[in-house]
Amino acid sequence: MADRRRKQLLMFILLGLILGGICGIIFAQMPQDHSARVLAIKIADPLGILFVNLLKMIVTPVIIFTLINGVASISPSKLGNVGVKIVAYYMITSVFAIVIGLLIGYLMNPGADLTLAGDAAAVAKKEAPSLISIFLGIVPTNPFAAIVKNDVLAIIFFSVLFGLALSFIKESKDSLIRSSGEVVDKFFEGCTHIIILVVGWVMLYAPIGVFALIFKVFAENGADAFGSLLHITATVYLGLAIQILVVYTAFVAFSGLSPLLFFKKAFRAWLTAFVTRSSGATLPVSTSVAEHQMGISKGVYGFTLPLGATINMDGTTIYLGICAIFIANAVGIPLGFDQIIAVILTAVLASIGAAGVPGAGAIMLIMVLESAGLDLTNPQVALAYAMILGIDALLDMGRTSANIVGDLCGTAVVAKNTNSMDMSKWQ
Repeated sequence: MADRRRKQLLMFILLGLILGGICGIIFAQMPQDHSARVLAIKIADPLGILFVNLLKMIVTPVIIFTLINGVASISPSKLGNVGVKIVAYYMITSVFAIVIGLLIGYLMNPGADLTLAGDAAAVAKKEAPSLISIFLGIVPTNPFAAIVKNDVLAIIFFSVLFGLALSFIKESKDSLIRSSGEVVDKFFEGCTHIIILVVGWVMLYAPIGVFALIFKVFAENGADAFGSLLHITATVYLGLAIQILVVYTAFVAFSGLSPLLFFKKAFRAWLTAFVTRSSGATLPVSTSVAEHQMGISKGVYGFTLPLGATINMDGTTIYLGICAIFIANAVGIPLGFDQIIAVILTAVLASIGAAGVPGAGAIMLIMVLESAGLDLTNPQVALAYAMILGIDALLDMGRTSANIVGDLCGTAVVAKNTNSMDMSKWQ
């Protein structure tokens, strides 16, 4: 039932995009000072701003609760030979993913042909910090002040550190400390469920918010905006293809397995992820593929696949890099080197724990934009973000399937490396 409602919501969001575009194009044919055009934009503007404010409201709680809960779920006792290798694999491929996303983004340059109405200089008023400031700012002098200032990287760092400490406390030999840790863990687990529910409520307004924001885009830019949406969709899928066919193929080949056979075995999980757009819903299929098709020991895939569904979001990190470039181009403020570093750090760190949140990619994109100095309170940034949100379901199909293939790739590589694989399945 929940899955059906989610699909219906995505359809309504897509419908909001289409209707907003059509209505916007109709009003774009009118003179700029036409009373009906001016009135329509004035009505749509606050409806769109309300949606942006709702999204910004949930970003910080999502970061704190999901990251603490996600990191705390990684048991230190399991971080032995298999655990260290799979965590290292997930982190390395995440870095590859964001670098690929940014490189493809710069080569394809999505959003360069789109000029959103407004003063581009206004976007630049919130300057991105220098490279040194970014690294020093990762460690907050006051975590609560970082929350008030919405300092994304500092919030992420403290949340990861807190979650890591909580995971050790839960396995303390002291029964009093251990029981206290379990209580705190249950608290943050409950908070995670609560914020996921709140996110679901906020997304119920998404069709109206997307309609209003997209209407304004097309009313001010006309039909040219459609080409930009096709451009970014093609760019994201190209980045995902490179991650799968180059990075994952290289890992599989270097481990001594056949890449062609791997992709053949992984196809069922890959297709399921593409259709359902859910790592959690695909997990039963992934475990079945790992055990029956790839011959991987349950002791390996029982840890690596659920962990991957929590912290491994390679497809999403590619999406984040490309979308950040699209939005920066659309508002006329290309990303500088310091901003790119901020995007990389935020995308990689934020990928831990956010996978279980509905619309995780869209929420993580807000974090990335904030870290790069692109604030959604600026109307042009909000309009460009709305364009991405309108086609998010289509992009989500690709990025989720890439996430699942990455999980299976890492599981197969670690299983082969630790002699935990039935090689007769690969003959």
